[in-house]
Amino acid sequence: MSSIVVFVAYRALPEHVETARREISNLIATVQASEPDCKGIRMLGNAGDPTRFVLIEHWPSQDVFLGPHMQEPHIQSFIRSAEAFLAGPPDISFWHPIAEI
Repeated sequence: MSSIVVFVAYRALPEHVETARREISNLIATVQASEPDCKGIRMLGNAGDPTRFVLIEHWPSQDVFLGPHMQEPHIQSFIRSAEAFLAGPPDISFWHPIAEI
């Protein structure tokens, strides 16, 4: 099973940036504490636009991310509540590591 890097890009509603940051951070903590398949998540904020966040996640495979991970109750709960603080669904893309420098 090869590893995969997942980029998840969020855009917060301008009036809910702090809520979005807090809720995404809480979700990261829950995923890292309860999903052993997750090999790490890093959250970045856009230097020029405080409404934009990117998660860089490490998973064993795209199937694990899209299957078991996305069905977890904490993920489903986040998806349902995110409409209140996000401008829309995230942009999710999958990347294969090529080389370590």
